[in-house]
Amino acid sequence: MRKAIIIEDETRAQIYLKGIIEMHIPTIEICAVCDDLPSGVIAIRKQKPDLVFLDIEMPKYNGLEIVNFFDETELNFGIIFTTAYNQYAIQAFKTSALDYLLKPIDIDELKACINRYETKQKTISENIIKANQLLQPNTKIAIPDGNNLLMIDTNEILYLKADNSYTSILLKNGKTHVTSRFLKNFEDHLKNNSNFFRCHKSYIINIDYVKSYSKSNGGTIILNNDFEIPVSQDKSDELIAFFNKIER
Repeated sequence: MRKAIIIEDETRAQIYLKGIIEMHIPTIEICAVCDDLPSGVIAIRKQKPDLVFLDIEMPKYNGLEIVNFFDETELNFGIIFTTAYNQYAIQAFKTSALDYLLKPIDIDELKACINRYETKQKTISENIIKANQLLQPNTKIAIPDGNNLLMIDTNEILYLKADNSYTSILLKNGKTHVTSRFLKNFEDHLKNNSNFFRCHKSYIINIDYVKSYSKSNGGTIILNNDFEIPVSQDKSDELIAFFNKIER
């Protein structure tokens, strides 16, 4: 038996999907049904499923934002996206080699998805990020906050700083959040956001809060709060080009 979780905000869709899986796929055990992505993330961490059926269009959180809740090494379960997106948007999933089911879900297509999952485990993190970039820009990031997940608007972020396997996120209101996610994970998520630039192996800055840039002493950025951030020598020319293309 393989364990599976359904993350779907519509009750009727939950009941239908759970029912046809139990009726037609006896090798799959549904161990949890969740109404939204945050509760689904909690269930995934607790149940450690082999497979997740994940709706894309849900209130507050896009199903593709699941990559914001896990490090790459934690995305070790299969995902089958369920969606009512039109064919144009579906191309994003085909391009990214992601498994998906169009609503209303067809039993034969469901069986085909399960068969593909059984015979081929995918590395999904980069594929989901790619699909998300094709569909829409990212404007929020999710970080753990005790037993909750805190959604932070990227416009509120001054910079992100790496500290070994942790990342500190400083907001413009002065608050700092620390999360056990690598800076590279945030860099991938913010890749499609033109306000952010990785100026150093330990820093990603929000260009909107840069007050000045000095080339002396290897390169230093001064933020609006007068905090100084180093610039790697190999990033200096790229940073200047980045500044030059910004329309103010």
